[in-house]
Amino acid sequence: MTERSTGFVLRARDLVAGYGSLAVLSGVSIELRAGELLAIVGPNGAGKSTLIRILARTMKPWRGVVELGGRDLASYERRDLAKRIATVAQENTVAFGFTVLEIVLMGRAPHLGPFHLETARDLEIACDALDRFGLLGLAERRIQELSGGERKRVFLARALAQEAAIALLDEPTAFLDLRHIAEIFHRIRELCEKRRMAVAATLHDLNVAAQWADRVILLKDGHTVATGKPEEVLTAENLRAVYETELYVGRNPATGAIAILPASST
Repeated sequence: MTERSTGFVLRARDLVAGYGSLAVLSGVSIELRAGELLAIVGPNGAGKSTLIRILARTMKPWRGVVELGGRDLASYERRDLAKRIATVAQENTVAFGFTVLEIVLMGRAPHLGPFHLETARDLEIACDALDRFGLLGLAERRIQELSGGERKRVFLARALAQEAAIALLDEPTAFLDLRHIAEIFHRIRELCEKRRMAVAATLHDLNVAAQWADRVILLKDGHTVATGKPEEVLTAENLRAVYETELYVGRNPATGAIAILPASST
């Protein structure tokens, strides 16, 4: 079955996975369409990062199938896969003192032949990615000299320079202030709408998911609680069951998006 016939660029069915003898995902299925932003939410230990690792093929599930463009994910060569999927992990460590520009240029590696150097076109793509994430002024800085939020933006820029059709982002808003969260999701929405990029992102901030995502998948203890539009998934009943606390679910008067706050304890 092809991507054209299903409408999904990436899909997984009945994933079961874990670490050692501990199961972390139990029968999770997920589908990602071109041009959409899918938020993966849930409390700590719900299985969000594990799901991203399986979709990125950095972790093998115990059971279940992942398909990319209608093909088994395992059938792709590593370079071919990197042309299609860009991943930004929760933690990104760099052992050497690369500059910001050098790290973003690493996103061009899947498009280069063996022993080939970057071209002027590769440099242009990297600089455009830096500009989109407000990093041009930091291009010559060493990555170790940057703040946590700046580093996060560097690796998002590297993923953009990769020019993949799919981006898998694990906590892309970690370490970021409110201004940069808004700017980054504005950029992600642009990529979804103009380039038809498909983006799946794990998020702790439910309000970010409510405001920016097209669809949401809500996980608890490795199981899917609900999948659908934010207003269908982020209900008081669902969130109370998943987070085991009282929450207020209303509407943001400025944007109309769902607003979620802890309920008063009195």
